[in-house]
Amino acid sequence: MTKCKAFIIGGSAGSLEVLLKVLPNVRTDIPFPIIIVVHRKHGVDSLLPALLSTRTELKVKEVDEKEEIMAGTVYIAPSDYHLLIEQNETFSLDYSEKINYSRPAIDATFQTAAEAYKTKLACLLLSGSNSDGVNGLKYVKSWGGTTLIQDPDSAQVAYMPAQAQLNVAIDQVLTIEDMAAFINLLS
Repeated sequence: MTKCKAFIIGGSAGSLEVLLKVLPNVRTDIPFPIIIVVHRKHGVDSLLPALLSTRTELKVKEVDEKEEIMAGTVYIAPSDYHLLIEQNETFSLDYSEKINYSRPAIDATFQTAAEAYKTKLACLLLSGSNSDGVNGLKYVKSWGGTTLIQDPDSAQVAYMPAQAQLNVAIDQVLTIEDMAAFINLLS
């Protein structure tokens, strides 16, 4: 992969525990943003950015509409909005229909990011109980980006990464212990 311009993590059931283990080990000087899209209920866990910020020295924040995407920041997709990446490397929030019963949908973020970053994008799909993210990973692959999944054997809910493994040419399967090291080596 050429120089990484964005690293996106998508997940659902069982992914929060992974994030809490991985973020403390990510270097604080990474030259790209980490964008996190997790399925969560509207309004229930608005404390997610605060929780994740206790585990890393990186700046952690929930995305704002039309915000410029900055390196060295961990961005969290707000609940109940699709998170889209614009060609000018800003965020856009969308309230259209749910995709795979989810809003935010991982597919929507992966797909728009693939068009914006092409070969300079890496996307990691974590634990989850539906197939959201699978089509997005196919799209990332078609634009030359790097496709990654959590090892289904290490996932609390293996369905999501297992579906990706069956349906997408995955570049690498990562254990939880290997994720931070992989991210750190991208810079």
